[in-house]
Amino acid sequence: MRLLDAGRALFHARGINAVGIKEITDTAGVPKGSFYSYYDSKNAFVAAVIDDYWSTVVRDHGPLLTDPSVPPVSRLVAFFGALTRDHAQRGFALGCLLGNLALEVTDDNGQARQQLADVMDQWSALVGACLAQARDAGDITAATGTTELASMIIECWEGAVMRGRVDHSRIPFDRFLTVSLPRLLDTAHGPRPA
Repeated sequence: MRLLDAGRALFHARGINAVGIKEITDTAGVPKGSFYSYYDSKNAFVAAVIDDYWSTVVRDHGPLLTDPSVPPVSRLVAFFGALTRDHAQRGFALGCLLGNLALEVTDDNGQARQQLADVMDQWSALVGACLAQARDAGDITAATGTTELASMIIECWEGAVMRGRVDHSRIPFDRFLTVSLPRLLDTAHGPRPA
């Protein structure tokens, strides 16, 4: 666990290409040789860090999307509001680990890239399930498939996070919550009568 925590902190702050295995093991306080007892390569380690990060997001914020006592659209706002608070705790300076790594991985990082793709699919499914409940409740009509709409929302979110990181500002996060997300959900209502 110390290796994953160290890797996550270092990758989040500096990216995968700027961090070597020795720095990870030194930060974790373990011998370099112990790294290879758990991971056969840095690429496998990056994939494990991605999985660990996503597991934390699901553990900490996933219940916000699945709470049946709250209307589905309100759940979406609460989920992304909670993620915004996470970024605020870091001064909007680090960005999203998933988004950051997505910009760094190459075809040579096949295992890590595949893990990122899997996590993005899981995220879309989680948000999509909430959107499907909103559709079933009549809150949206979702002419666009709910998984596709979920992907659009996540892609818009990642853009806001990237801009927030550049500016060290919550403004893009607030714009996502008050403009982008409502507009994406509004378009899911379908055509309005003239």
